[in-house]
Amino acid sequence: MRGVALGEVVFNTSMTGYQEVLTDPSYAGQLVTMTYPLIGNYGTNAEDVESVRPQVAGFIVREAARAPSSWRSRFTLEDYLRRHGVVGIREVDTRALTRHIRDEGAMRAAIAPGDMPEDELLERVLAHPKMEGLELACGVSTERRYTVPAAGREEYHVAAFDFGVKSSSPRLLSERGCRVTVLPSEAHTADVLALEPDGLFLSNGPGDPAAVERVAETILEVAGRGIPVFGICLGHQLIARAFGAETFKLPFGHHGANHPVMNHDLRTVEITSQNHGFAVRGGKGDEVPGAPGLRVTHSNLYDGTVAGVSHAELPVMAVQYHPEAAPGPHDSRYLFNDFVALMAARIRTSP
Repeated sequence: MRGVALGEVVFNTSMTGYQEVLTDPSYAGQLVTMTYPLIGNYGTNAEDVESVRPQVAGFIVREAARAPSSWRSRFTLEDYLRRHGVVGIREVDTRALTRHIRDEGAMRAAIAPGDMPEDELLERVLAHPKMEGLELACGVSTERRYTVPAAGREEYHVAAFDFGVKSSSPRLLSERGCRVTVLPSEAHTADVLALEPDGLFLSNGPGDPAAVERVAETILEVAGRGIPVFGICLGHQLIARAFGAETFKLPFGHHGANHPVMNHDLRTVEITSQNHGFAVRGGKGDEVPGAPGLRVTHSNLYDGTVAGVSHAELPVMAVQYHPEAAPGPHDSRYLFNDFVALMAARIRTSP
């Protein structure tokens, strides 16, 4: 689609799963560059989506396939973007762009027609807000609560904050016997407690976690009552901040489906799907500075940043990546089982 798109430009290293990337609400406000040179070769369809429409501000590829070869395809990538009003650009040297982002960091940028005056475009880029301090979750969250029923027999009831939740997360909880009540990002502590949930799930989402401080009260109140809490990505950062930790902006973020993470408890390496521009500030060993109750359970093997935490006394767990794995890999789906196990243990020990 021809037009102007403004946002923070980042790169994603996934080789497949471009439709899941496009529809991931965590990419709101960002221009996504795909490092794999050929995108769109299996087209687009109605099944491989993580939200109702593409969420990226713009899409950048080296080559866009014009003749999809999958029997599941309904639209070409170009037609799909045009139908949803997303500006895209092809024939870009994405290798050079990626190296520039890696060396200089994620930055504000624009996709625009070639006949647009450069000074006018630069003025618009510089006027565009930086990602630091932006609260974007409210723009991608559901406006009203909805329920995803358990697949089969209902064993647990989970309240889930939607900060930009991908549809795979409630589905995976549903497959494990959970009825999931999805709440808007603006929901209050009383809204959560009124549901009498067996667990609280905090989803992924875009923007700066420091701008979503209102959720800290809910996290502390729910966890303090012994109700298991599980957060991923933005949810992980919000949990860490609620207990006193700090977050900071990464130079160019972690975006892709091939990030190695060390699980310190199991002494295993997971290949994970990641998409975030902020991280929890770590310390020495498994310490989380400012949050004495938390310990580091997972570490990113690319740069050593905190990739997961748990609480020493409360049933709280969180990871800085996407265990729902859409797109894959599926190494970390066991975390949903761990969350269910926490809920089962609480029910067994309840009077």
